[in-house]
Amino acid sequence: MTADEMDAHHEAGIKMFPAETKGKGGQPLEPEMDGDVKVFNLTCDVVQWEHSPGLVVEAWTYNGVVPGPEIRATEGEKVRINVTNNLPESTAIHFHGLMVPNNQDGVPFITQPPIKPGQKYTYEFTIKQGNAGAHMYHSHHNSTEQVTKGLLGAFIVDPKDPSTRPAHDVEYTMVLGDGPIGGFHINGKGFPATEPVVCKKGQRLLIRFMNEGLMIHPMHLHGFPMQVIAHDGYLVPQPYYCDTLNVAPGQRFEVIVVPDELGVWAFHCHILSHAETRNGMFGMVTALIVEE
Repeated sequence: MTADEMDAHHEAGIKMFPAETKGKGGQPLEPEMDGDVKVFNLTCDVVQWEHSPGLVVEAWTYNGVVPGPEIRATEGEKVRINVTNNLPESTAIHFHGLMVPNNQDGVPFITQPPIKPGQKYTYEFTIKQGNAGAHMYHSHHNSTEQVTKGLLGAFIVDPKDPSTRPAHDVEYTMVLGDGPIGGFHINGKGFPATEPVVCKKGQRLLIRFMNEGLMIHPMHLHGFPMQVIAHDGYLVPQPYYCDTLNVAPGQRFEVIVVPDELGVWAFHCHILSHAETRNGMFGMVTALIVEE
C-alpha cells in the first residue's frame, strides 16, 4: 500500500463517521409499575447484529440489542426483573456491583438454578442506600462466551439525594467490549459506526465507563482532562485528573469533563491495536463533539 492509498483508507473511514448501522443498544428500558415495584422485562435472544458497516454477526442479546437496555432505578426503590430465556443454552443474570440478597446474586448452582432454554425467572430486590452509581448486569453462566456475545448491559442507580453526587448537565454511558461480536466495540458498535459524545462548550459532561470485555482498555480523550469522581460506583475520596483512564474488566469509572474548546476531539482506547491499523481507525474509537 502506498502512502496515498493508506491516506485514502484513513480518510474514507473518518468521512463515514458516524456511520449508520441497524440496531442501537443501551437505551433506557421503561419499567412497568406494580404498586411500588419497578418491573423490567428482559428476553434473552439470538439475533443478527450489525457491528460496523456491512459486518453482521451473531449476537446473544437482552431484548435484541447490544448492550442490553439500560436499567435505571433510585436508592430505596424496589425492582423486579423478569427474564425469559430464548437461548439454546441455560443462562442467569448477575447484577454486578449491586448489593443484593444472596439468593438474587445470579450465579447458577451457588445462589439459584440455571434458567434453562424456554424458562422464565424473576429477580426482585430493593436498591440499598449507598449503592448509587454505575453498575452492570450480565450473564454468569458460560460467561466467557455469553457475555462477550452480547449478554451485558448498564444498571444505573441514581442517588436518593442528588446533592450527594457531583452535578452534571449531560451524561453518556460507554460500555466497552471485545470478543466474538465483531472484535472491539463501544456500546456494541465498532468505528465508524460508534456514536459520538456530544455536548456544548462549558457544560459538565458525565461519562460512565464500564468494561464488559476480557481485556484492559485505557480510554484516552484528546484535548481535555477527565476528572475521576467515582470508581465501581463509589465516590473516590479525592477526585483526580487524567487524560487516559485504564478500565479493567468488571470495572466502572465515572468522570466529569468540562470542554472549553469547540471541535471534534478523538476519543479512543490507547491500546493502539484496538483502535487503528494501516487501513485506518476501527473498533474502540469515537469522538467528543463540542458545540457552541
